Amino acid sequence: MNDRYSRQQLFKQIGLKGQEEIRNKHVLIVGAGALGSAGAEALVRAGIGKLTIIDRDYVEWSNLQRQQLYYESDAKGQIPKAVAAERHLMQINSEVEIEALVLDARPENLEDLLRGVDVIIDGTDNFDIRFIINDLSHKFNIPWIYGSCVGSYGATYTIIPGRTPCLHCLLKKVPNGGATCDTAGIISPAVQIVSAYQVAEAFKILVGNCASLRNAFLTFDVWSNQHYSIKLDKINKKGCPTCGTVRTYPYLSYENQTKTEVLCGRNTVQIRPARRIEYSFEQMEKRLKAHGAVTRNLYLVSCQLQNHRLVIFRDGRVFVHGTNDIQLAKNLYYRLLG
Repeated sequence: MNDRYSRQQLFKQIGLKGQEEIRNKHVLIVGAGALGSAGAEALVRAGIGKLTIIDRDYVEWSNLQRQQLYYESDAKGQIPKAVAAERHLMQINSEVEIEALVLDARPENLEDLLRGVDVIIDGTDNFDIRFIINDLSHKFNIPWIYGSCVGSYGATYTIIPGRTPCLHCLLKKVPNGGATCDTAGIISPAVQIVSAYQVAEAFKILVGNCASLRNAFLTFDVWSNQHYSIKLDKINKKGCPTCGTVRTYPYLSYENQTKTEVLCGRNTVQIRPARRIEYSFEQMEKRLKAHGAVTRNLYLVSCQLQNHRLVIFRDGRVFVHGTNDIQLAKNLYYRLLG
């Protein structure tokens, strides 16, 4: 395997020295959906030293159209995305150390993972988690690369603590509403373009060539052939609570963390208990059989009700599929799980 990275090393901006830098670096990907799986594959093929992936979800049939790491067998088995990603990535490059975690991206979970991380890549689908990443990035001085896509549109921005405006400077608060993959759909080229830009920016950081970073907010529409690059240097806010002179990191505080949330584009509500609950899946299966058809694997229990489906994870999180009504989801949760 001596020539495994030979073509990448021939690229003079990386070379032998840059390849060694990549081999000694650690990247954290938050979210293993479309962007996360594409970025993970690219980094593993490039020979990253360590890759940590955190994701709370499992593979479904609608994912297969654009989430390139997953197979039909993963959807049939409802395999958690982090688990399926690790399994397939190890088949691509067994030299890479991969840490895959089926967890919600909460501040305490992410903070425990940041030791030794060189770059964070955004593979999430909501701004609640992105603002948490933004605060942690600045608290621990770790660059992160924002990415989003819907329809044929995509956007990406590289955030370097102490050098660029942060996400809070750009948006000031969590956006409400907007198009999702469920309402506007998505085509895979939009995913691949955003991911390509994210990975290219990550390479520049990993090899120490930060002078080549884009330093602009990039947006495009691959269908209508539009492409914009917006300079943001002047919007940096000294009073920003994340990157300003007095930092409070507001999205790391408990009151700003979502406990019950509607998942982007999923017609699903996630309910996260205040404390971690370790369920016995065997007992859970017996308990839920009176209410509907139950299936389970090593990672989750699924119960199909008449109009809804409950999925219970080992860490106590529950997905209520078939509704965006938080109160209805809570009623089902408390009625069936107590």
